[in-house]
Amino acid sequence: MAFEIERKFLVDTSKWVPADTGTKLIQAYLGLDPLPVVRIRISGEKAFLTIKGPSRTISRPEFEYEVPVEDAYELLKLAISEPVEKTRHKFQYEGFLWEVDVFSGKNKGLVMAEIELNSENQNFKRPDWLLQEVSGDERFYNSYLSEHPFQEWNDHMA
Repeated sequence: MAFEIERKFLVDTSKWVPADTGTKLIQAYLGLDPLPVVRIRISGEKAFLTIKGPSRTISRPEFEYEVPVEDAYELLKLAISEPVEKTRHKFQYEGFLWEVDVFSGKNKGLVMAEIELNSENQNFKRPDWLLQEVSGDERFYNSYLSEHPFQEWNDHMA
């Protein structure tokens, strides 16, 4: 079984500047509750169907399969909530792959960084542009953002 072990952080955009144009992502959810979460994502010229089980702290079962992009656009039409749009920037920092998502559309203003780990207790060096960790805060799950966009939050903060 595949597991995703991921930590998420808010990003200080006064300190972090993208080094590239990133990859445009659009994703929508075909199933949210009850679990599992079923997502379709178009990332550049590729598309993926992802099935995620319940979160166990910062880890959860995850299965991802590449699908034809044409099929992905058709699956987007079956979404049960608003699509989440963002630009993803990937880069290496101190031996780890970081992904920084700059959200657009109804989630504009939100910028989050993610790191995938091999174990929940794995140590890593934090870049100075990281703000608070939001790994366990369900409001920052993309599935939550698809139903409760960031721009509709009263305080726009954690």
